[in-house]
Amino acid sequence: MERVYIFDTTLRDGEQSPGASMNVEEKLAIARQLERLRVDIIEAGFPVSSQGDFEAVRAVALAVKECSVAGLARAAVKDIDRAWEALQGGADPRIHTFIATSPIHMRAKLRMEPDQVVEAAVAAVKHACRHTSNVEWSAEDAGRSEMDFLCRIVEAVIDAGARTINIPDTVGYTLPHEFGARIKTLFERVPNIHKAVISVHCHNDLGLAVANSLAAVANGARQVECTINGLGERAGNAALEEVVMALRTRKDIMPFQTRIETTEIIRASKLVSTITGFPVQPNKAIVGANAFAHESGIHQDGMLKNPFTYEIMTPESVGLTTNRMVLGKLSGRHAFADKLTSLGYQLTPEQIDQAFVRFKEIADKKRELADEDVEALVDDEVIRRSDHYQLRKLHLATGTQDTPMAAVEMTIDGAVQTGESRGNGSVEAVFNAIDKLIPAAKEAKLQLYQVNAVTKGIDAQAEVTVRLDWQGGAVNGQGIDYDVIHASAKAYINALNKLVNKRAKTQDDSGSGGV
Repeated sequence: MERVYIFDTTLRDGEQSPGASMNVEEKLAIARQLERLRVDIIEAGFPVSSQGDFEAVRAVALAVKECSVAGLARAAVKDIDRAWEALQGGADPRIHTFIATSPIHMRAKLRMEPDQVVEAAVAAVKHACRHTSNVEWSAEDAGRSEMDFLCRIVEAVIDAGARTINIPDTVGYTLPHEFGARIKTLFERVPNIHKAVISVHCHNDLGLAVANSLAAVANGARQVECTINGLGERAGNAALEEVVMALRTRKDIMPFQTRIETTEIIRASKLVSTITGFPVQPNKAIVGANAFAHESGIHQDGMLKNPFTYEIMTPESVGLTTNRMVLGKLSGRHAFADKLTSLGYQLTPEQIDQAFVRFKEIADKKRELADEDVEALVDDEVIRRSDHYQLRKLHLATGTQDTPMAAVEMTIDGAVQTGESRGNGSVEAVFNAIDKLIPAAKEAKLQLYQVNAVTKGIDAQAEVTVRLDWQGGAVNGQGIDYDVIHASAKAYINALNKLVNKRAKTQDDSGSGGV
């Protein structure tokens, strides 16, 4: 069967979702999981856009050994050189350069004539090829580009040395039949197209990103650009898990293969959701909580007789399992470490020790810890450790006739500080106390406060998501704890850490953008 390459852009396009910004450590955690998932290419960021993005791309490029790492660059020498500076030294670095090709983009955004766009694209590819032969070129807004011009520029950049050609539906405008026909036309009219892999990058504005991607594959595309959970700008991108499982399940119609280790899908989904603070909707295909749930009596009867009556794939195929070893307060470090390994974590001995301390604290309060509890505490205590600000202690005094008063003790850039305040409610009192210690909090406005239970029951850990608005942008924070007030404080502090990191970034004048 023919190979379809999976290009994951969770760390670049996914991060462009409002509030989904990630620090270097969080990007590394996701990159390592993508490596276990066995994606072919990881697009780690847009190096020229900020020093933070540059450092993240460089860290991912040096850490990942089993797949290619790409950096995005506009059709400009400084972008391309900066991307290569971040990527060099990696196992298989790829420079991904792009320029817009639709009439509206060329006229309104670039203010360039078509001939100038072709010249700039060719020059960019040739310059990138001086660094590496692994060069990808994208036609931004290809879905609305004129077909004659698209054929012309694709032929030109292939001649210039591009070995992957990406055809994005940047604004999610096309329908599957017309997007598939667009790919087919390129194969019919571009004489040198056999020298390149044709890729697609579809956005989900009309809910058709996965359908358009599959239509493109059916018409010759052999790389799909996608993200975990469909994360991305506006309505998001094609969801990796949906594309991969569609190809795996419908080989009768689409006889293609990927190298994806599908049993790592659930773990990847949970990790991205935890780090970004974007919860997965229960009815989300493949990874939603209800994706393999059956409540109807007719469905349950059919499932008991033969699971394939109502399941077209097995839960185990995407990483769900019913074979669970439940941990409790008597469980030792060895059992805990073994559980972490079975859940897909690869932690250092120091990180295991750190997580084990927290595990024991929770186990003293909760009789049994399910897999979700273990994943939540590790994600919260290890992967999501705060940088500038850390909560040490929290005290809350409240009552039915009293105004709540909170006192917090925090580590701020290594120094221990305390603050206290009152509020109309317990959470407001805690947030006000934190505000007194963190000046950046005064610049932000609370947009969202959301509480979810990690597992069922009155003793479930609370998962709190906080979204802060800052200068028209948003940052999400997430905290997990047995106590909902402690979880709220952690989430708020995590969001404030992200806000400070966002302020510290020196953004390029034109912003990130991309395909």
